[in-house]
Amino acid sequence: MTAVFAALADPRRREVLDVLARAGRVSATTIAADLTVTRQAVTKHLVVLVDAGLATSSRHGREVLYEVRAAPLDAAARWLQDAAAVWDRRLDALKRAAEGAD
Repeated sequence: MTAVFAALADPRRREVLDVLARAGRVSATTIAADLTVTRQAVTKHLVVLVDAGLATSSRHGREVLYEVRAAPLDAAARWLQDAAAVWDRRLDALKRAAEGAD
């Protein structure tokens, strides 16, 4: 989970992931065409995304194609929902305590 959140912390990396999610299975060159960065920069971001498990890569001839992996994003979303639920319960308890103190 730490690697997923670390990878998602970078705004440019999130842009790369967004383009990848929309485009499907594509090359770094295709992703770079949608962004204002070089193919080399996109490739560096893709390496981080692959290392975090957020994307996969496969070689097709001379080309490397990348694809989003949804499972780590789903796990991160579940963790955030669980954390939000804990805070909601705590805030509700604090509100009830404050309202009862009148």
